[in-house]
Amino acid sequence: MAQLNKNLQHLVTIAQKPARIGIGLMSGTSLDGLDIALCRFTGSGLQTQCELLQFITVPYPDFFKNEVRAIFSRRQVDLEKVCLLNDFIGDYHAGLILQALQTWQIDPAGVDFIASHGQTIYHAPKRLHRQEGYPNATLQIGDGDHIAVKTGVLTISDFRQKQLAAGGEGAPLALYGDVLLGSKAGEDRILINIGGISNLTFLPADGDMGKVLCSDIGPGNTLIDMFCRNYFNRAFDQDSTIAFSGVVNEALLNSLLKHPFFGEAPPKTTGPELFNEEYVRKAQERSGTSHIDPKDIITTLSAFTAKAIADFTRAYLPKGARMFVSGGGAKNPFVMKYLEERLYRTTIADTAALGINPDAKEAILFALLGNEALAGEPLAIGTNPNVLMGKFSFAG
Repeated sequence: MAQLNKNLQHLVTIAQKPARIGIGLMSGTSLDGLDIALCRFTGSGLQTQCELLQFITVPYPDFFKNEVRAIFSRRQVDLEKVCLLNDFIGDYHAGLILQALQTWQIDPAGVDFIASHGQTIYHAPKRLHRQEGYPNATLQIGDGDHIAVKTGVLTISDFRQKQLAAGGEGAPLALYGDVLLGSKAGEDRILINIGGISNLTFLPADGDMGKVLCSDIGPGNTLIDMFCRNYFNRAFDQDSTIAFSGVVNEALLNSLLKHPFFGEAPPKTTGPELFNEEYVRKAQERSGTSHIDPKDIITTLSAFTAKAIADFTRAYLPKGARMFVSGGGAKNPFVMKYLEERLYRTTIADTAALGINPDAKEAILFALLGNEALAGEPLAIGTNPNVLMGKFSFAG
């Protein structure tokens, strides 16, 4: 029998370790920066134990943000730029990983794997593209081979494609990590991440995997941040200062909520391809609110994010479930106050109450998916694809 080559033998060695050290990378649609989470894993599946060893968010420079925004969620782009950025982002992320490891005084040789989400540039579920004969699709760039070769560490990437190939919409993938890290017998839980887009996972008290629900809800920070840049030259609404200074325009809010997406049954996915500047402008035209005070636009968009979450929770989830929030929206006082007022029967806290750093949660979840790709088995959760995800890139 032929002997395994050194790369395949390396996979076997890592998978058989009693504990694995992995790095999870997350770069979201808000383009704040690269989240880098260094984790230690023991076990897999429902027996997974995860310890966050180190975490950092490295802010992106304006150059990087502008380059990605030039191709992000646009139907027509410069294909050469897409090609160049695919390799550039892989190299760039690898450099940030090496800098983080140097800061933490950790030798890359002591890291078993890197799990990279990549940078989403377009998300196209059939419910959005509506093109006959074409499947659900999504595209993340930031090539895994470039990360593996530059860092010298086995890299697992492109997680969403397997989920798509097995019949899913490619999102949200938080489902798998939420189930493994967030479930608690005897307690209904809602784990919600308010990033660029809001998504949540419902974890039933009885542990019945058939009842688990994971779905996108609507916009998170993407519209708020966009209009803060447009009107106030700010990256985001720090401490909701702008939102609290304006008033909710009910006519605009109702117009924003009239899209068919909000009436579709979950699970469902969406992205900035739908919830973008054009979406808001059309809602303003329909509601006759094109010339309202910019402060009121920020206030109304903040209410839009929160009301979509509250409406979804009341419509589809049991009363009395505990809600744990992560992502940038967890630090938005206006959004959190709105949720607390309208979900008064729901106890709301951030995921730190679960021992999960709310800033690091998404990066941890991708590290967990990497651990599953190495040592796990497919887990049946409701109607979601029963697959392991991720493509392997060897360092040599």
